[in-house]
Amino acid sequence: MLTAVEPLTDVSLWARRSGLEILLLVLGAVLLTRFASWLGGRITARIDSNVQESDALVRSEAAKHRHALTQVVTWSVLVLIYSVTAVLIVQRLGVPLSGLVAPATVAGVALGFGAQRIVQDILAGFFVITERQYGFGDVVRLTVPGTGAPVQGTVEDVTLRVTQLRTVNGEVVITSNGQIVQAANLSRDWARAVVDVPVPSTVDVSRVTAILQDVGAAAYSDDELRPLLLDPPSVMGVESIEVDQLNIRIVARCLPGKQFDVGRELRARIADALRKEGIIVAPTLDTEAPSGQA
Repeated sequence: MLTAVEPLTDVSLWARRSGLEILLLVLGAVLLTRFASWLGGRITARIDSNVQESDALVRSEAAKHRHALTQVVTWSVLVLIYSVTAVLIVQRLGVPLSGLVAPATVAGVALGFGAQRIVQDILAGFFVITERQYGFGDVVRLTVPGTGAPVQGTVEDVTLRVTQLRTVNGEVVITSNGQIVQAANLSRDWARAVVDVPVPSTVDVSRVTAILQDVGAAAYSDDELRPLLLDPPSVMGVESIEVDQLNIRIVARCLPGKQFDVGRELRARIADALRKEGIIVAPTLDTEAPSGQA
């Protein structure tokens, strides 16, 4: 039960009673927040150490979810500690809490209208975490209205309000969760490296297909590339026909986040193999946008 404290008529008496209690509350809040931050860091480090893969991009879905959930829980605990401490301090100062109900209601309504975007960000972040849309270490492509092209990068931090990405250029992009209209996860469960090989239209398609199959088999048997591949790369056939060239597609299913490395290695092997066979490859040996779905 909350009771009002006597007026501050005696400063020394107040300092020995309520003042000392306030000091202890502040110190306790500081210690609790530091302990919560330390515990969250230890749990996160434990999750990272239990991941067997050597690359941060290759994490199990459960580990990524636990990592993000630990950060959100730690942040929520800190907010709860600060809120309870503030209420207890106001009580010790002799301010009647019942008199703050009406102003708090008005402030809450004003905050609801003025901070709609913050509430939207927090709700969106809640669903991102609970639905496991993406987590720490995932390679994602986020679409935000009014920003032009989608932003792609590695997730470095996920909170209830924002998502922090690190692009391939090293830039840090912080996006409000409520502004994200589409999130493409490129590292969920598995990914694909898709390479379109442009060859002259006069070439024997069967011969090129056999060469690409040999390249895929050699890549799958390679000791360095094999751990990244889930199965041997497969030749899908002619993808498109143009005036002077054909595009033959080869697809490799690989570990999440490794589609870029696999795609680069396959392009180099394909170019060498075709050059040895006397087939001139067009300068646009391109890779389709990697995907985590079939």
